[in-house]
This record gives sequence, C-alpha cells and structure tokens, in this order.
Amino acid sequence: MAAGATILGCAGAVLTPDETAFFRAADPWGFILFARNVETPDQLRRLTGDLRAGVGRAAPILIDQEGGRVARLRPPHWRDWLPPLDQVARAGAAAPRSLWLRARLMAAELRAVGIDANCAPCADIAGPRTHPFLRNRCLGETAAEVARNARALAEGLLAGGVLPVVKHIPGHGRAEADSHLHLPTVTATPEDLSATDFAAFAALADLPLGMTAHIRFPAFDDAPATASARMIGLIRDVIGFQGLLMTDDISMQALAGPVGTRAAAAIAAGCDLVLHCNGEMPEMAAVVAAAGRLSPAAEARATAALACRHAPEPADECALTAELTALLAGGGDGRA
Repeated sequence: MAAGATILGCAGAVLTPDETAFFRAADPWGFILFARNVETPDQLRRLTGDLRAGVGRAAPILIDQEGGRVARLRPPHWRDWLPPLDQVARAGAAAPRSLWLRARLMAAELRAVGIDANCAPCADIAGPRTHPFLRNRCLGETAAEVARNARALAEGLLAGGVLPVVKHIPGHGRAEADSHLHLPTVTATPEDLSATDFAAFAALADLPLGMTAHIRFPAFDDAPATASARMIGLIRDVIGFQGLLMTDDISMQALAGPVGTRAAAAIAAGCDLVLHCNGEMPEMAAVVAAAGRLSPAAEARATAALACRHAPEPADECALTAELTALLAGGGDGRA
C-alpha cells in the first residue's frame, strides 16, 4: 500500500506512545521537525530514529533550516547562519559559491542527526514591497539572480545527501501580507508573473521536491494556489515542475475552513502531499483522513525524489568552512 499523502510533525522532543501508535497507523510519507523538537544532537538522533522505526522505513525527515530567522538548529550545538539575502549581499560575485558551501555544511549538520530534507531554497524574488517575514529569506532581487543562487544552494544540499525543497511555488515575493496570518493577494498580470516570479521557478523545475504558496492570484483564480487546480496545473505545465509537490503548512491562517477540508481541497487541486506542522493530534487525524494515500502519479514522483537521496559526497568540512569564511570576508574569487 502507498504511504499516506502527508508530512506530519510531532509535539515535543520525545515521541509519546500515542504518537507512535498514530504514526504507525497513518504511515505518513515523511515527517517535519521544529524548534520544539530540538534539544541536543543525541536527543535529535534518537527522535529521528524513533520516527522512522514507527513507520518501519527510512521515511524522509524534513526541517526548515534556511539560516537567519528561520533556523531550527542553533548554537551552541549547531552553527549560526546569516539570513540568506544578507549572505548574498556580503558575498557579492561569489554568492553562488558561498551558498553552495553554506548548504554543504548545513547538510553535514542535518545528516549527522538523521535529517535528510531541508525546506530550502526560497526561490521567491525579493522586491521593494516583499513582506518582512520573507524578504531576507530570499536569494536575490531578479529572477536570474534567484535562479542562480537557489541552484547553487540546492546542489550543495544534494551533495551533502539532503533533499532540497524549493519554495514557495509559484512565487511569494510580491505578497505584502504574511501568509501565516492572512491570505495574500498578488494582482500582477500573467505576463509580469511569467517574466519574473514564474521564471525563477521554471529554472529550478528539475528539483525533486517543491512546496506551494498560499497566495491568491486573481489573474488566474480566486482560490489560493495550494487549493487551485488551475494554479497547480500552471505549476506543472507552465513552470514545468515535475517533482513531488507538497503544500505549505495546511494550518496557516491564509487558508479558511477546517484543516481536513483544506487538506482535501489541496489534494483535489493536484498537490501530492499535505504538510501539517503543529503536531496537534486532532488536526493530524483530520488531515490524514482527508488526504488519503499517495496517488499512483504521486507515488512515482515520490520514488523519483527519494532516488536523489544518497550518501554525502566526501568533503573536508574544515576546508569548506575556511573557504566560506574567506568569501564572506571579501576574499572570494566568484567561482560557481
């Protein structure tokens, strides 16, 4: 039987017996971790091992480790990272190389505690009106710059054995509201979107995993992209993304109605997976029931995505760290 069409969170640093039993029955495709789940490296290794043991397979375990504000692993046990847009500015012409190095070092930290997927890169374009919750998480201010920098970051993660999740498709950069709290509306024309926001994601359409945006694009549909068959069709057929497509967190306030209804709408629109993050059992039960199992097409995309998950390529982390430090101090040569 196919895995459940869900990615789920857990409540704390240790799995409870109720959670273990629930996950065994629900059989989510993967899991996602947050700061509430993180204490020490040893604790985190036990938790990731227990999550996989509960479903009886090497389920992918995701995290949001972008750096800056959005970082679930922090000092003293893990490195502190600049916000992505700040690193791009500091590295200048060496930004792609610096981002590859950053991602390769991040991947080493993630793999060491059993995490093998990172919800990054953000391929949203930073603009003058991008909401502050997102702006410094972006990787540039033009489609070409974002595509180049996001590609470098994704390839660094892959080299370290971590699957990248490109987000927020088809583009969050023009949104002036925080989709955690409100449904943003982007009123740009199809022509402007195709030349900018959509173009950045089209350049990354071969990546294995993607995440939708809870954004309304009235030029195409009144429904949020996550729940819009037209927008999911655009992601597949215009942007060309053929990887495994998950929703952004289905509990975010950009979406209306009970979480089960939201989950069903996302699957009906063409999303492969429903991401539910807060670890609250009643909500998870509703999402699991509504999302069902992976469709045959989604299962094929899931298999292809997991085929990109491999052992890390050999690397001298001390040398990589020294190179990154030099680049950010202005000593880079701009290698891509």
